[in-house]
Parts: sequence; C-alpha cells; structure tokens
Amino acid sequence: MVEKYRPQTLNDLISHQDILSTIQKFISEDRLPHLLLYGPPGTGKTSTILACAKQLYKDKEFGSMVLELNASDDRGIDIIRGPILSFASTRTIFKKGFKLVILDEADAMTQDAQNALRRVIEKFTENTRFCLICNYLSKIIPALQSRCTRFRFGPLTPELMVPRLEHVVEEEKVDISEDGMKALVTLSSGDMRRALNILQSTNMAFGKVTEETVYTCTGHPLKSDIANILDWMLNQDFTTAYRNITELKTLKGLALHDILTEIHLFVHRVDFPSSVRIHLLTKMADIEYRLSVGTNEKIQLSSLIAAFQVTRDLIVAEA
Repeated sequence: MVEKYRPQTLNDLISHQDILSTIQKFISEDRLPHLLLYGPPGTGKTSTILACAKQLYKDKEFGSMVLELNASDDRGIDIIRGPILSFASTRTIFKKGFKLVILDEADAMTQDAQNALRRVIEKFTENTRFCLICNYLSKIIPALQSRCTRFRFGPLTPELMVPRLEHVVEEEKVDISEDGMKALVTLSSGDMRRALNILQSTNMAFGKVTEETVYTCTGHPLKSDIANILDWMLNQDFTTAYRNITELKTLKGLALHDILTEIHLFVHRVDFPSSVRIHLLTKMADIEYRLSVGTNEKIQLSSLIAAFQVTRDLIVAEA
C-alpha cells in the first residue's frame, strides 16, 4: 500500500513546499547541484528525488541516466571505484544534460566508501549529479557534506498528513472513525510510511479503524490503561499496584518501555509540586536507560512503582 500511494511527481508531494520550490527552480534553470537530503524516515526524501528524476528524464532514458543504490545494494569501496565510477565517467552521446546517481541510506556507507566517493563527486561534476539521502547527518563525513546542498526534511505535521490519509481511506474504502484518524497521526509521529502501515494492518486485522483498534494493533497502551496505571501507582499500596499492572501488562501484551513513555507525558500534565516532579522525572529517566540496556522488566516495574510511591509520600509530607 505504501508503494501504491508513493507520490509520482513533485506536485503530488504534500510537504516541505519551500524545499520543493527550490529544487524545482534548480531543475527549470538546469542548474541542479549535488543534493544531500536528510531527516527522519517516512518524510518524503526518496519520493522527492525520484519525482525529480522522473521530471528530468523520459521513461525510456531513465535506466541509462539514473543509477539508484540503497543500503540493500553493495556499496563498499570496490563498488564506488567500479560501477559508480564507470557510470559517472561515461558521457551521454546523443543527449545533453547530466546523469543522476542516487545513494539512498548513505549513512550506512563505510567511512572508506564515503572518502572514495568525494573524489568521484569532484571529478565528474560536469556530467553527473549525486544525491545522497540519509537519516543522520552526523554519519556523513564533513567532506561530503560540504560538496552538497543540504535540505532537511522534518517530520510531517498532522495538518499535512490528515488530507493524504483521507485520500487513501477514500480510495481503499476503509471504515475509519475520527478518533481512529487522530490515533494514527499521534502514533506515527510525523512518519507517513508508518501511518499507512498502521492503517493497513489495523484495517486488515479488525475491519474497522478506531482509536482502540489502532492502539491494540500496534500494541500501544490505551489512554484509559495509562490513567488506570497512574491511579494504582499513586493511590494503591505497593503490592496491589504491582499485581494490577502486571496483570494488565500480561493481558494486553504491553511493553514497559511504551508504558513509561506514555506516563512521562502524563507526568508533565499532572499538577505536581516542582521538586516532586523533578525527582520523578529523574527516576523515570534512569529506568528508561536501564530498560534500553536490557534489564529485567519486573525489577524495573517495581522501581517505577517505588518512585511513584515515594513521590506520593513527598506530596503528603509537603501538604
């Protein structure tokens, strides 16, 4: 479904209009520089450059003028010095203009390969343009960054995502509720590909897309579950809270990391005294770090409940 609705032309793209208009200007003036597109996944980087390539070249010359390699292709130093070099160095006889080399997920390339690439980029600027696409700018060596014009693709805003999702929903005739759409946008956090994947899997699993089915399908804790967990931790004794939360986790298959992330948002909303909130956030940050290292969830859950119970006592003491 993601590929089915991939934008085909620059006009189909919904976001980053400033970047698109700049690239459009480059193309119309025939002055396309080397490009470096970076930003989180699902924000339209690959779609943008493929749409550019489709605008630049006709279908029949696409294969001979565009070379696209991503992380699944071998892009070691031998490939840079072999196929990429020979592709970039050969002139097009019957057509003026330049060739285009698209290196998707360039942050997965080794330092050596990137160093070999900088020479190739310099040498064949006359007849080849390079476009590097990556998620993390810091993984690209500075020498390559300085040779390219950089564009950052930020996460998409809900205002941009909703109309596009509505178009897909209409085309696919999906039964979706308003809170289901909100849940999709919230859980995908600006990643269009993720939103479409969740929409597809929820629709296939439940036949109806509502807030509850979206959260269940992704294994995310519901808002009501989080409210219950918070209530138990702050108002019940330790044993009851621990038992209730463990039962809920087992019943719904929740991960403690997801629960922690959601509770973190709640802690910011609940009106705690500042000293208490600071104590709580520090404890939660520690637990989050320990979970990422791969510690025992049961022990970390005890630690989380303990932090909240200490907080409760602090609030009582201050009152």
